[in-house]
Amino acid sequence: MHRAHRYITTLFLAAAIAGPLPMMAAPAPQDASVQVRVYDRDHKDYHNWDDREDRAYRGYLTEHHQTYREYNNQNHKTQSQYWKWRHEHPDHD
Repeated sequence: MHRAHRYITTLFLAAAIAGPLPMMAAPAPQDASVQVRVYDRDHKDYHNWDDREDRAYRGYLTEHHQTYREYNNQNHKTQSQYWKWRHEHPDHD
C-alpha cells in the first residue's frame, strides 16, 4: 500500500511539473505580432498601424513632397493633416 501511494504521488508530481511545459514552449498567438493603435483626435477614432497604414503614410509623404519621418516623430499638426488626408483616401479592397 505504501509503495502504491508513493507511485501515485510521483505521477502527480511529474504531471504538475510537465503540465505547463507545452504552454511555455509555444508563444501565444497574440504575442506573435505587436499591434499598434493610433488615436485620431479630430475624427475621434482609432487606426491600426500596420503594413497597409505604413504604405498609405509613405504615399501621403510622397504626394506632399515630404521626406520620410516616422509618424511618431511628427508634430501634432502634421499627424492631424495625415489623418484628414487618410479619411479622404480610404483603402479600396
